[in-house]
Amino acid sequence: MRKIFFPILLGIAGCAILLSLGVWQVQRLQWKTGILTEIDATIASDPVAIPADPDPATDQFRPVATQGRLKGTPLYVLVTIEGLGPGYRYVDALETEDGRTVMVDLGWVPLAQLGNPFTKFHMIDVTGNLHWPDDKDDWTPDPDPKGIWFTRDVPSIAAGLNAEQTLIVARDVQLLDLVTPLQSYPFQPLPLDSGVIKNDHLNYAITWFMLALVWVIMTGYLIFRIRQEDR
Repeated sequence: MRKIFFPILLGIAGCAILLSLGVWQVQRLQWKTGILTEIDATIASDPVAIPADPDPATDQFRPVATQGRLKGTPLYVLVTIEGLGPGYRYVDALETEDGRTVMVDLGWVPLAQLGNPFTKFHMIDVTGNLHWPDDKDDWTPDPDPKGIWFTRDVPSIAAGLNAEQTLIVARDVQLLDLVTPLQSYPFQPLPLDSGVIKNDHLNYAITWFMLALVWVIMTGYLIFRIRQEDR
């Protein structure tokens, strides 16, 4: 009995730790689901004017609507979108009617249609959501000389476009002074949703519970071998 006491104690302690980690991930899942529900509600709410001094902490995902003139000096962010394939996000500066210059992400364009599709600068009416994406890391290369970027680095893109660090991800764009037929513009809007935020806590919980099961099996096998040797 003494020989199996320590394996039993170790088995109980290890299983308890792994189960507690699984339960913690379930609690995190409930917490994250609540946050994502709130974000979806924020995104779907009625748009307002762009705040005078947008704050990434409080205005993230806030719906806004504004009118202005595109400067026609876009930057292109290389992306691959499920269901669409590889292409670019078309990001341009927008000079609003109240004298501000903000950034607007008009959406996705195919690789083959890289270039400025505007024959003249346009007035647009845009509805979208404020966003400060944080998808740059140490492995992200610098933009190439052709104006192709590999991440929506808001501070750097704002400097490149000579605009304030306010990015609107367009949900709907209306051209107010059509020079070219609307169908000539290849944009595929990529409106925000809570899918931009990872929620892998269910997978983490399952992993910890499976490890707890493996720990129990291993402990049981160890005890079985000890008892077999004592016979």
